[in-house]
Amino acid sequence: MTTKVRFAPSPTGKLHVGNIRTALTNVLHARQTGGIFLLRIDDTDLERSTKAFEDGIRADLQWLGLGWDESFNQSDRFDKYDAAAARLKEMGLLYPAYETGDELDRKRKIQRAQGKPPVYDRAALDLTEAQKAAYEAEGRKPHWRFKLSGNPVTWTDLVRGETTIDTASLSDPILIREDGSYLYTLPSVVDDIDAGITTIIRGEDHVTNSGAQIEIFEALGGKAPEFGHKALLVGADGGKLSKRLGTLAISDLREEGIEPLAILSLLAKLGTSDPIEPVTDLQQLVDSFSFGKFSRAPARFDPAELQRVNAGVLHQLDYAAVKDRLAALGADDGEAFWHAIQPNLEKLTDATDWHRLIAGPVDPVIEDADYAKQAAAHLPQGELTSASWGEWTATLKAETGRKGKDLFLPLRLALTGQRHGPDMSELLPLIGRERVLRRLQG
Repeated sequence: MTTKVRFAPSPTGKLHVGNIRTALTNVLHARQTGGIFLLRIDDTDLERSTKAFEDGIRADLQWLGLGWDESFNQSDRFDKYDAAAARLKEMGLLYPAYETGDELDRKRKIQRAQGKPPVYDRAALDLTEAQKAAYEAEGRKPHWRFKLSGNPVTWTDLVRGETTIDTASLSDPILIREDGSYLYTLPSVVDDIDAGITTIIRGEDHVTNSGAQIEIFEALGGKAPEFGHKALLVGADGGKLSKRLGTLAISDLREEGIEPLAILSLLAKLGTSDPIEPVTDLQQLVDSFSFGKFSRAPARFDPAELQRVNAGVLHQLDYAAVKDRLAALGADDGEAFWHAIQPNLEKLTDATDWHRLIAGPVDPVIEDADYAKQAAAHLPQGELTSASWGEWTATLKAETGRKGKDLFLPLRLALTGQRHGPDMSELLPLIGRERVLRRLQG
């Protein structure tokens, strides 16, 4: 059977690193097995879902290189959900309940006070037709609950191993709200059956939901897929990341100059036994993917680590991979320039600073005017090459007796205005004879 996975974001906000970690895991599994990656837009919440957010989701995935094989919107499938709901009602597995939110809260408080788990007591199943009619006359609209079997549901989880959820410990899940709108659960199961999803990979916060969903799969005549529930992301300090996810939107990281492969390199390895290393090809992540490498411990996301991986990706990219982007920044000074500045980059936009350093203007720092004059007098003749720096400094060392930092640093400061930077043997020919002599004059 062909593997088929899905990523199902809601277009009610921007994608963040937590979303992409789930999408990426699905993509890696699909590509490793020669399977299909489905993008499902979960837009049943018509009030909060927007076309702008949907377009943003698709743009983020494409930018990251996580293209999909198939796609559809849930908002086009309400007739399918209505039919499934009607079928469950006929089977007696979807029943109306009339308690208000406040009434349900009071029930839970009483149960906790009695030392009982706050599980719905199924009081709605005992309502007579007259009582239901009375509620309707009051203006109450029912929400609809799925009647769980009360039996244990067991599956072999791709990450967690054998997993059991005792449905007797769960409240019958609400599938339809009072206003007739669907919660996530029923549409998701209907779609997974119709689309032929074989594997659902998501966060471990869905483990309990999976126990209930498996029973809905079976009630609708579908075969429950495989499940893989990964540990969630936490902050670098081990604290909850959820409140900070809004500041880790993929579109914002893109604006900050983070490379897509840096994001993927980090998220693919977080929470696994593999070391976090920058890669320059998604296939490297596909080849090394394995569910057996995932840890049950929470995965720690550190923005500083993302910055380090980002630099590591840039340090490996070929000139051809960045040429057009450098040109767009106005900093394409050729392949020699790229190789000169590459080890010093944290973000590609840093190339503009190094471009200005070469093209000028630069404010030279000359602490010893006599040494600068000597340096100008002994600059190698002709066109400067990568060998010129070594020849020049060797001559100056013999003429002045300087060595080490006293020999090299004044020249770097005079030519670049900075104490650190790319290898001077590579910078010197890029700066060129005329600009070198001019800068040595101050």
